Amino acid sequence: MAIREQVYGYFIPSVTLIGIGASKEIPGKIKALGGTKPLIVTDKGITGAGITKQITDLLDAAEMKYVVFDETIPNPTDSNVHAGVEVYKMNKCDSLITLGGGSAHDCGKGVGLVIANGGKIHDFEGVDKSSKPMPPYVAVNTTAGTASEMTRFCIITDTSRKVKMAIVDWRVTPGIALDDPLLMVGMPPALTAATGMDALTHAVEAYVSTIATPMTDSAAEKAIELIAEHLRPAVANGQDIVAREGMCFAQYLAGMAFNNASLGHVHAMAHQLGGFYDLPHGECNAILLPHVCKFNLIAKMKRFVKIAELMGENVQGLAPRDAAELALVAIKKLSVDIGIPAGLVELGKRYGKEVNAKDIDTMTVNAQKDACGFTNPRTPKDEDVKAIYRAAL
Repeated sequence: MAIREQVYGYFIPSVTLIGIGASKEIPGKIKALGGTKPLIVTDKGITGAGITKQITDLLDAAEMKYVVFDETIPNPTDSNVHAGVEVYKMNKCDSLITLGGGSAHDCGKGVGLVIANGGKIHDFEGVDKSSKPMPPYVAVNTTAGTASEMTRFCIITDTSRKVKMAIVDWRVTPGIALDDPLLMVGMPPALTAATGMDALTHAVEAYVSTIATPMTDSAAEKAIELIAEHLRPAVANGQDIVAREGMCFAQYLAGMAFNNASLGHVHAMAHQLGGFYDLPHGECNAILLPHVCKFNLIAKMKRFVKIAELMGENVQGLAPRDAAELALVAIKKLSVDIGIPAGLVELGKRYGKEVNAKDIDTMTVNAQKDACGFTNPRTPKDEDVKAIYRAAL
């Protein structure tokens, strides 16, 4: 019998710091990587909340020069990245600090790719398109959800096509990832909920991925368990430092899982909602997750039984199908408890956007091309994707 070769990679930052007060390590870590004048890529919300100043105060105390680029927007675009590149070049920076959630990290990764390799950010869409290493890079996380501070993923909106480009490249993995729960205590409940459900989606999709391994399984399982335990109290009381730290570990473990096992059709479809309507990624994932899981159920029934168990459901004595369906019940209960909108139309109204069924055909075509869907455990036809979008409306 012929043996099919299969090699699995495992990608992770060289150093990770998680815990209360970890942010104090930033100046020393930039210096250790060889940086002397970092560009801090963040957004106006982080600056307005006083978090940027917390970091620049640390750099000032270390007598380190820096430049702040806080023009990152939610769902960062190609023009957003190129604006950051110009600021980096104009100020002769030599390193990067990304500060924030997924948007800031994605924008900063895009800046680093273009600085190191030249060209435009569009040149790197796909898998491992870069040829040169990033500048020295420390990623500082302020939300417990995207895990972008430790992944090789970079999602940038192509404004001309209204499509989110999935850039998957081992070279964009930050050199040092840092999660300090003290930077997260001011995060509002809605953002805590959305980013937490993003982390759950990462863990679930990685767990049922076609390229899951024992290493990614262990990370995904613990992430699901921790999210079930800590997300509700983190939403209820942002000052609960135990819950905040628990979510730091949970989202990082979920990142370890999907960074190596990849994702599935929840992300493939959510990317289109972000690119088309500029809707927030975490909430799009949260709404789509139970619908895509329902479609995937027959492909990975034992794994959905385990997900139900990890989320606290009692599966004793149940038939496998009934036990597996409790995973969907658990996901929906969590979403309701933390205030996730019931559907995409409601989500659109919350953000002043009109989600329209007439766009489903276009979004389906793009979703079917999205690299995240390639490891979905069940291959959907176009009509399946359209049906999931309609069910999620």
